[in-house]
Amino acid sequence: MTYSIKNIDHLGLVSGMCKEIGIAKIIDKAHPKQSKDKKITYGQLVEAMILNGLGFVGRTLHMYPEYFADKPVERLLGEGIKAEHINDDALGRCLDQLYETGVSGLYQTLSARVVELLDLPCEGLNLDSTSIHVDGRYTNDDDTQAIKLVRGYSRDHRPELNQAVLNLITENQAGIPVYMQASSGNINDNEGFKNIVKHHLSSMKAAQNCTYFIGDAALYTAETIQSLDEQGQLFITRAPQKLKLVKAAIAEQENYTFTALENGYSGTWLESDYGQVEQKWLLVRSEQARKQEQYTLDKRMLKESTASLKSFKKLMRERYICESDAKGSLKKWLKIQRHIDISDIEIVAHAIYKQSGRPKQNQQPDHYEYQINGQLHSSLTQREERLQEKGMFMLATNDCSETLTMEKMLALYKSQQSVEKGFRFLKSPDFLTSSLYLKKPERIESLLMIMTCCLMVYAALEHKIRRELKAQSVHFPDLKYKPTQNPTARWVFFCFQGLHVLTISQQQAIIVNLQERNKVIIDCLGPIYQKIYT
Repeated sequence: MTYSIKNIDHLGLVSGMCKEIGIAKIIDKAHPKQSKDKKITYGQLVEAMILNGLGFVGRTLHMYPEYFADKPVERLLGEGIKAEHINDDALGRCLDQLYETGVSGLYQTLSARVVELLDLPCEGLNLDSTSIHVDGRYTNDDDTQAIKLVRGYSRDHRPELNQAVLNLITENQAGIPVYMQASSGNINDNEGFKNIVKHHLSSMKAAQNCTYFIGDAALYTAETIQSLDEQGQLFITRAPQKLKLVKAAIAEQENYTFTALENGYSGTWLESDYGQVEQKWLLVRSEQARKQEQYTLDKRMLKESTASLKSFKKLMRERYICESDAKGSLKKWLKIQRHIDISDIEIVAHAIYKQSGRPKQNQQPDHYEYQINGQLHSSLTQREERLQEKGMFMLATNDCSETLTMEKMLALYKSQQSVEKGFRFLKSPDFLTSSLYLKKPERIESLLMIMTCCLMVYAALEHKIRRELKAQSVHFPDLKYKPTQNPTARWVFFCFQGLHVLTISQQQAIIVNLQERNKVIIDCLGPIYQKIYT
């Protein structure tokens, strides 16, 4: 008798969701000209990369055979597939072909299937972007349509590295990304969002039938909201604090009557036609944010005041040859101070004698030197003015109907956290790679699609697990072993660690170490998953 052991862990759940969505079938349908002699299809290679990404072990392409060497590959990907088939040549060709087909359109087909599978209402879609840095040197060919890997504003705090920008649109129930677009590393959010709204929103709206398009302040430009309104798309977005109209509204807040909302929020409606679009503005006050921002403001003012005091002492030690030079230097110093006022300012004249020793009576000085003197104090007026803005923000919408209440508008805007949660997942050091190592920009664009597919599968699994636990009235133990119906997918994955496929004499296969809590999840998810774990 012979024995072999393969590690399946939580990858059976990932494989099951890939099969339920039909990722391999959709990818292969989009690439009908694949050779019949291929040992593994493009769709199966995409699923293999998703399994690697959600295995939380970042591997470069040439190490994929090593990663899958101890995995039950046939059980996860399909009959006849072996670890050596998933090599860097096959994966590279797959990434090239995905780019040629068009990663954004291909991904949108996948996401539409997920939304249909999970029966998500897509009441709101959230738009945001992040940057992902890349290592190595790249030559950006002007003749290609691929993204440019260049330096730009880095959210990773790595300004010395080239980067790519990933734009995501997610639905606001399960956090499923429904659209992805890779952009050059130096693109501005305002410009990127404007292009997405102008060229891609109509097709996405037809596919997802969303009610509200939601974004942060980068979405709120006159041209973008005009485009949204012309397409008949309702939007909810944050109006930038730097707008004069927003500043004026916040300055006049004492003249408005605020309505109390839940969780320490309060709001009041205002009318606006910014960008020649009829809108309702909701001025929101958050007591919790105000307290936090007041603490941050005081901390910053103390730091700046300490630095100002140090530099002013240095300034007072300086000597000037004329009074106008001293006044000019003081004026220049005051220009860069934000929270400091000076009282008892005087320019002190010091008599200078060339002859050493005590001056004689009635002896005239050879010349005078001038020195600045005064007392520093923090400007409480400026503090109060800045404190007035804290905890305040403005939301804007072109839905002027009475059906959109303050509470609903605020809740829809706060669902923006779903896309930010997705970015945190993608940039986790445990996920796929914290940075990208491929040599071609075209392959990096394709790999960004694979990364988004990983997020899609992860979010879909988490949503289905929670939904089925509630629907079947069963519970899963949380980190403290208390029953819950809202476990995170990461915790469920952790609980599946240590599961192996034991094969005896190449015939009988047994799942080893399967516990009761694992059976709860497998039974909830259904036949596809039960088949993988039996």
